[in-house]
Amino acid sequence: VKMMAPPIILLKDGTENKQGKQQIISNINACSVVADSVRTTLGPRGMDKLIVDSKGKTTISNDGATILKLLDIVFPAAVVMCDIAKSQDAEVGDGTTSVVVLAAELLKRSKPFIDDGVHPQLLIRAYSKASQEAVRYLDSLAVKIEGEAALRDMLVKCAMTTLSSKLVSAEREHFANMCVDAVNILDERLTLDMIGMKRVPGGSLLESRLVRGIAFQKAFSYAGFEMQPKTYAKPLIALLNIELELKAEKENAEMRIASVDEFQKIVDAEWNILYDKLKKIHEAGAKIVLSKLPIGDVATQWFADRDMFCAGRIPQEDLDRTMAACGGSILTTVSQISKEVLGECDKFYEQQVGSERYNFFEGCRKAQACTILLRGGSEQFIAETERSLHDAIMIVRRAKKNDSIVAGGGAIDMELSKHLREHAKTIAGKEQFFWQAFARSFEIIPQQLCYNAGIDATDVLNKLRHKHAKGEKWAGIDIHSEEVKDNMMACIWEPSLVKKNALISAVEATCLVLSIDQTIKAPRTPSGGTLPGFPQ
Repeated sequence: VKMMAPPIILLKDGTENKQGKQQIISNINACSVVADSVRTTLGPRGMDKLIVDSKGKTTISNDGATILKLLDIVFPAAVVMCDIAKSQDAEVGDGTTSVVVLAAELLKRSKPFIDDGVHPQLLIRAYSKASQEAVRYLDSLAVKIEGEAALRDMLVKCAMTTLSSKLVSAEREHFANMCVDAVNILDERLTLDMIGMKRVPGGSLLESRLVRGIAFQKAFSYAGFEMQPKTYAKPLIALLNIELELKAEKENAEMRIASVDEFQKIVDAEWNILYDKLKKIHEAGAKIVLSKLPIGDVATQWFADRDMFCAGRIPQEDLDRTMAACGGSILTTVSQISKEVLGECDKFYEQQVGSERYNFFEGCRKAQACTILLRGGSEQFIAETERSLHDAIMIVRRAKKNDSIVAGGGAIDMELSKHLREHAKTIAGKEQFFWQAFARSFEIIPQQLCYNAGIDATDVLNKLRHKHAKGEKWAGIDIHSEEVKDNMMACIWEPSLVKKNALISAVEATCLVLSIDQTIKAPRTPSGGTLPGFPQ
C-alpha cells in the first residue's frame, strides 16, 4: 500500500503567508484606507486632523506627511503610502496629500482588472509608459516666468497656493510675502537650516515677523547679567565653544603641599587661567560673547565691568546660524583670538517678545540667515503654522530654482487626464483600457476638492471635461467662488515640479503595490526578538 507523503512544512508554525490575487486586492484596499485618512485634508476647504499619540501629545495638522508620520501603520504594503508622502515632503514640501490620494485612486482603478484576472505586470508596463507620456506633456504645458519682478510675484503666488489649504489661510498673503523674503535672504545653496523658526505663545498671528538676522531666546544667566548693556551698534561678536567658569576640583586627585603659599598658588593658577581667557577675549575687541557652554558668574561680572554682553548655553543651531549671518568662526580656544575670527553685525539689542526675552542681531555682515518669530494663541496652533510655513518655504525654494509653473485647483490634472485619454485612443489592444484607467485617475484631485468644499462634484467635473475638451487648458475649480474658472488668470499657481514629483511618486508606489503577490510575516515571539536558532 502506498504511504501518504507527509506535508512539507517550510515555514515556522504561526507564520502568516498570504499570496495570489487576494493578496493584491487586500493590499489595494489597505492603501485606500490610508488615503481615506488624509483625503479630506486636500484643498482650501480641507478639514484638519487631530492626532493623539501614545504619549498623549496632541497634534492638529492639515499636512498629509505629518499625519501619516504620526499614524502607526502596521499593514506591510500600506507603509508604501506613508513613504511616498514623506518623499514628496522632503523633495518639494507640498502636495503630500495629493500624492497619496492619486496613488490610491490609481490602485482603485486597477482593482477591476486584477479581479478579471489581468496579469499585474501588464498594468505596471502600461502605467509606466503612461506616466512617461504624462510627464512629457506636463513639461510642455509648464509656463516659464521671466524677469525679476515677475519672479517675485510668482513666488508669492505659489506660496499663497500652498498656504490656502492650511490653518493660516486667512493670513496667507502676509505669510507668503514673509516666506519669499526669508528665502531671498539665503545664499545660492538655499539651506533650510538657515531659516530659524521660533515659537512664542501669545499675541496674534499677524504679530509674527521676519527678523533679517538672528533672534534667539535669552540664555540662562548669572548675577551681573543685568548690569551688562543690552544694545550695541556695530559690535564684534565672539562665538565660543569654551566653558568660562571655575571648575570644582576632582575628588580623587592628590596634592602634596608643604606650605599654605603653595596651596594659594594652586588656587590662583586656576583663577589666572580664567582671567587670562577673559582678557584675551576683551583685548580682541569683542563686545558680545556667545558660548555653547556655560559662562559662570565670575566671567559675567568681569564682562559687565567692561561693558560687554555675554550669553552661555546657547543651542548649537543658533550658534551656527549666527556664524552664517555675522561671519566669524566658532572658537574652541582663545589663544589665537583676533579680529579676523570675530563676527559682526550692525545692531544688537534685547527685546521682550511675549513672556520671553529675545536677543536680536540685525544688519549682519554676511546676512544669509534669518529668523521667523511665530506668534499665536495656542501651542498646537503655532506648531501647525510652523509646519505650514515650512511647506511654503520649501515651495518657494523649489520654484526659485525651477521657475516654471502650472495652474493648480485641478486644472493641470484635468488637462493631463484629457491628453492621456486622447492618446489612449491611438493604442491598439487591451492596453488601451489601462491607459484609460490611468487617465481617469487624475480626476480624483478636482473631485476631492469639490467633495471637501461641499460642491456637487459630478456637475463640476462635467463642466471641467467640457471646457478642457474645447481646449481651455487651464480651466480648474475656484473653490472660493465655487465655480469653474481659468486658474492661470486666477493666480492659483504651483511649481510644475510639485506635480511632476507627485505623479512620478504615485505611479512608482502603484506599480510597487501591484507587483507584490505574496506577504510572508514571521510570527512574533513574546520577547519581541527573533525565534531561537534564527540569525538576528
